[in-house]
Amino acid sequence: MKVTVNTFKEAKENKTKLTMLTAYDYSTAKLIDGAGIDSILVGDSLGNVILGYENTVPVTVEDMIHHGAAVCRGAKNALVVIDMPFMSYQTGVHDALVNAGRLMKETGADAVKLEGGSEICPQIEAMVKAGIPVCAHIGLTPQHIHAFGGFKVQGKSEEAAAGLLKDALLVEQAGAFAVVLEAVPAKLASLITDKLTIPTIGIGAGNGCDGQVLVYQDMLGMFSDFTPKFVKRFANVGEIMTAAFQTYKKEVSEGTFPAPENTYTMDDSIIEKLY
Repeated sequence: MKVTVNTFKEAKENKTKLTMLTAYDYSTAKLIDGAGIDSILVGDSLGNVILGYENTVPVTVEDMIHHGAAVCRGAKNALVVIDMPFMSYQTGVHDALVNAGRLMKETGADAVKLEGGSEICPQIEAMVKAGIPVCAHIGLTPQHIHAFGGFKVQGKSEEAAAGLLKDALLVEQAGAFAVVLEAVPAKLASLITDKLTIPTIGIGAGNGCDGQVLVYQDMLGMFSDFTPKFVKRFANVGEIMTAAFQTYKKEVSEGTFPAPENTYTMDDSIIEKLY
């Protein structure tokens, strides 16, 4: 059955853990959807793992639409959430609504996600009123990487922890149906989870959250430029792929591929008439 924002609400009420993974293309989305994962995030992390940028800042609305539409064509049951990229919503409510509307209409996504706390609550409220489900994202927000001075754990001091709790409560009040907590101490994430009536989705925030999200290339060992502490490799698919590529190169070089079973045939008499 199709997972919806109501499914997220029910999971929170029933204390059922939610699962989310990123995807950026049709075939991967089909595999994740077929595995029964609750939600697929078309993350602006595609800037790193797909487009090769150093961070997510250069990602555009057009990038998100291109990849988001492909994911939505592959995901039939999972709730598809699409990231709003840097500067597509920070400039005000009008821009946020226009860009969120494009992302929803041109991809078929079920919801959008945007980074920030109190400062983007007017945008969240306006989107929700317009019928656009919103997932919030606080803690380490990668679009603010230059302001943070790098990928650093957030909320470790009393002031910072209080600020994150306040932001979580405010995005809930603004109408977000869920909130991602990234790179937050586990005890703080558990406290926020207990205080909220909407689900928390953790990434580097401990197992006290209502659900978890990972970048699929990280959890499959397909991206090695940078591996955060919170990543667990559930398989070394990257090694398997490299080995397969090497075997392909070897067989082509030796002339053993393509073999007869990989080759089309025709009547020899036709060929003989062509000489």
